[in-house]
Amino acid sequence: MTAVRRWLVVGLGLAVLLALPSVLGALPAAQSELSAAELLERVQESGDVSYSGYAEAVGGLQLPVTQDFTDLVDLFGDRSRLRVWWRTAEDWRVDTLSATGETDLFHRGGDTLMWEYEDDRATLTREPDIRLPRNADLLPTELGRRLLSEATAEEVTRIPAIRVAGRDAPGLRLRPADRRTTVDRVEVWVDPQSGLPLRVQVYGAGSDTAALTATFLELTVAEPSEADTSFIAPPGSEFRFEDVVDVAAAANEFAPAVAPNRLAGLDRRDDLRQGAVGAYGRGVTLLVAAPIWDDISRPLRDQLEGTPGAQIDDSGVYVSVGPLGLLLTPGSRSQRSWLVAGTVDRQTLAEAASELVQIPVEDG
Repeated sequence: MTAVRRWLVVGLGLAVLLALPSVLGALPAAQSELSAAELLERVQESGDVSYSGYAEAVGGLQLPVTQDFTDLVDLFGDRSRLRVWWRTAEDWRVDTLSATGETDLFHRGGDTLMWEYEDDRATLTREPDIRLPRNADLLPTELGRRLLSEATAEEVTRIPAIRVAGRDAPGLRLRPADRRTTVDRVEVWVDPQSGLPLRVQVYGAGSDTAALTATFLELTVAEPSEADTSFIAPPGSEFRFEDVVDVAAAANEFAPAVAPNRLAGLDRRDDLRQGAVGAYGRGVTLLVAAPIWDDISRPLRDQLEGTPGAQIDDSGVYVSVGPLGLLLTPGSRSQRSWLVAGTVDRQTLAEAASELVQIPVEDG
């Protein structure tokens, strides 16, 4: 399973709302004669392109979630500064820079290693089918290709080019055809030679302000050296191995209930037919259903119920954050709580919840 497919279903639907980066190309951009369909094809075929560069994403979202999702709050509530060396989808390195140090991800084959500079600690994990989002997922290349991976030529149109990372970048606008989605449009500016997305913006329905933006400030389209993506542990550093990378991976592997193959009129995605967590829909119209344990659901329910604008009824507690909707179903001794989330309207989430609560715990 590719990293692109994995991220579409990770995070239990906890997407991000990001402000615009502060640095944009000041020079006028040369326009391109490429059609929307041609540009889309180049993006979708850019997965094998090697590159290195520096990108930024500025988060402006305080997610209404608990300590089990602390990394998401940190990831989506602050500025992410990312340095990347990308040889292939199976050999890359992404450093997240901070004022006091950095946290680096090294991915090779089926393994991912996280180096925490300040703690002098390296953690090795196997790449799971489902995991929570991480900084590397905010790279414009990965984000843009992921959002356009299932788009059709009929759903895209051209928009004017802009300058990004010193390059003329023609634009592409996706308007999803599914009326159940809460995403109004996705805009991606692309390097026309390589097909790499350079800047990405996502707009929620009814909003003129981008809900998510990521952009490159520097980019080199060339293969980095193998040394750039290799990790050598410093003498005296701590090294450990973890079987389960996060709460999403744990839920998918160990939860005592399994999401059905069809939910709220949407088919389960073929790339994730196994595991407890289910993902449904196409493209940017995504629904995720995850069974969660009581020790996670109880504090999460308290947090969601205390969120301004929360709506509580028989289906559970519902919270909307931009284009993202979250619904946590009630739970009891004989009934598993489900977190249903995604970029679909409340009616679709409620339909999914009503079907999920009929699944007994022992079915897992």
